[in-house]
Amino acid sequence: MQSTPDPVTVLVIDDEKGIRDGSKRILDRMGCQTLTAENGEAGLATLGRSDASIVLLDLKMPGIDGIEVLKRIHTMNPEILVIIITGFATIETAIEAMKQGAYDFIPKPFEPDQLRIVVNRAWEKLSLKKEAAKLEKARRRTLADLGTERTRIHTIIDSLPNGIVVTNADGTVVLMNPAFVRVLELPADTATGQPISAYIEEEGLCRLIVEISSGRHVDFDDIPTYEFSAGEERFFMARGRPVLGERKECLGAVVTIVDITNMKVLDRLKSEFVAKVSHELRSPLSTIHEQLALVLNDLMGQLSESDEHLLSRAKEKTQGLISTIGDLLDLSRIESGITCQELKPVQLEELLGNIVDFLGTRARTKSQSLTLEHPDQPLPTIKADPLALESVFGNLIANAINYTQNGGEIVVRLDMTGINLRIRVIDNGFGIEERYLDKIFDRFFRVKTDKTRFITGTGLGLPIVKGLVESLKGRISVESAPEKGSTFTVLLPVD
Repeated sequence: MQSTPDPVTVLVIDDEKGIRDGSKRILDRMGCQTLTAENGEAGLATLGRSDASIVLLDLKMPGIDGIEVLKRIHTMNPEILVIIITGFATIETAIEAMKQGAYDFIPKPFEPDQLRIVVNRAWEKLSLKKEAAKLEKARRRTLADLGTERTRIHTIIDSLPNGIVVTNADGTVVLMNPAFVRVLELPADTATGQPISAYIEEEGLCRLIVEISSGRHVDFDDIPTYEFSAGEERFFMARGRPVLGERKECLGAVVTIVDITNMKVLDRLKSEFVAKVSHELRSPLSTIHEQLALVLNDLMGQLSESDEHLLSRAKEKTQGLISTIGDLLDLSRIESGITCQELKPVQLEELLGNIVDFLGTRARTKSQSLTLEHPDQPLPTIKADPLALESVFGNLIANAINYTQNGGEIVVRLDMTGINLRIRVIDNGFGIEERYLDKIFDRFFRVKTDKTRFITGTGLGLPIVKGLVESLKGRISVESAPEKGSTFTVLLPVD
């Protein structure tokens, strides 16, 4: 007999005591819990008090016959398996019982193995039915969980304030939330199932979404954001990500669309404010600076040492304010996209050589060495705005001179790495603590230590450099350690 996980109770209903006792001995050895009854009425009463799953039922008994007992058993519990015990003379009756719903039959007299086989078969059927019921229950629970989860996800997506649209691998819309319909001013009854171009008019964005949906962007960091306008006063930003399957295959894309109209308006007002204030301040400050310079020149030798110091400091501060205003205007132009407009072929060796020659005089006043290193073979040209490049590397080299001690060394190294030109400005100066490295590109941030607190500056040079480099589709990074110097690395793509 095969082992089963669940025990089974068997009821033997037969008017022959020998059959009852013999069957009980065999069934007990099989591991069954065995009950007996001498006639149909006693058997039905026993069934009412027990949880028997298998019944061995004799057809020919005094009182209620086996067929009637079979009918009543099925009325009580149709799941009970009834095995008919019959003599050879009543085989036709046994067949009739099978038609009435009996599970199997066994003729008298029977051997122990025959009884084991037929009961075993019934037991296995019960076990399979229980297992199937468990699987069905688990399946229904899983489907219910999936339904609940799907409802929960839809509720979350529908309640998000930003527009959400999901496409399949072909770029067909399969899901969108009410915010998406509202943001793009689509009809309220807009349905899914159409290509993304049927919902979004911006061709560039549709093309990007189709590329993401088809799996062309495998690196999340490689997927750009996309800004577009819908009319003169409505601006949006879209960000897409691929939907990946279990095997990392691309199943489609999920795209969020955010209304950035207020941010655009705020940026415009800020830029206009900065430009207006800067223009209003620069003119009087320039006049004051020129007058201070004139006073110092005309009264040279006639002023006391303290008066001359005060006027010199005033002149220096006005120059610093004028520089700050110039930097603010530069930042405003960078943020407005009014920079790097005139792209020309640029040979970086020549441009860097001119900057190094120009700033070499300042380095020599501090007894510093300033050198340019580049490969002997010509490097490819890049297409960029020469003025922007001069501002970038002029700022970086000037910073290296300012933040390097007298007698220090500064190297500008140019080479090729992959598809990028790499320019490194390396110094052995004061260096920067690691905790400040992620802040030095923030506006107005300056590292102040005992060695750098007397160095004048606006804190806008590096933000300008970063903005210009990014507008040239490049990247800038820094490595530094206190007392060991700094290395600023700029990567510019070769067109």
